[in-house]
Amino acid sequence: MSFAATPKSLGYRFPAEFELHEATWLSWPHKEASWPGKLDVIYPYYAQFVKALTESEKVRINVTDEAMKNFALGHLSAAGVNLAQVAFFFHPTNDAWCRDHGPAFLVNPEAEQKKVIVDWGYNAWGGKYPPFDLDDVIPTLIGKEFNLPVFHPGIVMEGGSVEFNGAGTLLTSTACLLNPNRNPHLNQDQIEEYLRNYYGVDQILWVDEGIVGDDTDGHIDDTVRFVNENTVLTVVEENPADENYELLQHNLKQLKAMRLSNGQALNIIELPMPDAVVYDDQRLPASYANFYIANTSVIVPTFRCAKDEKALQIIQACFPSRKVIGIDSTEIIWGLGSFHCLSQQEPVV
Repeated sequence: MSFAATPKSLGYRFPAEFELHEATWLSWPHKEASWPGKLDVIYPYYAQFVKALTESEKVRINVTDEAMKNFALGHLSAAGVNLAQVAFFFHPTNDAWCRDHGPAFLVNPEAEQKKVIVDWGYNAWGGKYPPFDLDDVIPTLIGKEFNLPVFHPGIVMEGGSVEFNGAGTLLTSTACLLNPNRNPHLNQDQIEEYLRNYYGVDQILWVDEGIVGDDTDGHIDDTVRFVNENTVLTVVEENPADENYELLQHNLKQLKAMRLSNGQALNIIELPMPDAVVYDDQRLPASYANFYIANTSVIVPTFRCAKDEKALQIIQACFPSRKVIGIDSTEIIWGLGSFHCLSQQEPVV
């Protein structure tokens, strides 16, 4: 496996989400099969999300055509969104999960070309939800739109499966990245090599487990999130009888044993899991960890649950300079993802 000029060799890195954004990218939800019987119900909550984002950054939305743009504008206007902060791009998508199919923006302030895009392969979480051909090319379309160089590693990787501290460390899960439905020809060492070269990191840390109901095979953005260079929020289940209890205790034990590249232990803050959200006899992957860090706010999914307030307070304590905004995600989570899954940040450089 030889890497020619990779983003890392050219001095690029993937900034942490808590670093400054130029914009947030979204793909307007339109796939009925992702929210069977509930697609129309999610739009007011989705519009609240966009409204919160526009308070401190631009929002760039992929839509199929003029009709979808006008439909979106109707919902955003009804929610009181500042439309001067919103731009639409005619990039047709299969689905709404921009965290996973959107561009990975890397930056190098010293380079002539200060921002580049990595276009990882995308196969809808191991081929679960075809077709995904439109989603797979979104990063390259955005690169063309903004005249940015696009790197193609040639392997499958989703944005929700990786978490960054902005100082050279990447956190991920074996449940997802080592699943044979992604890159069966690669072992753990080879995958780490791709992560280093195409995200511009030095250190890869692994937890094993995802949460029950997560159809992504265990994305890290439902379990462990960096809030600064050495601090993580990690979800724990308080009820020993719950099926997530042992899985999350196992992750917690692994996190406690980890050391950053400077030898420091992680500062670990525990975040409760919400009560189980079940719809049509299906356990949904509801997690307060699926928050999105915007420039002046942190947008947190809530679930009409007694633990919502406690979770918001814990997250607020981690982000003293940002406003924590809870938005009801009980309907959105029927799509098996929430605000972090729906969004992808574009950093300032």
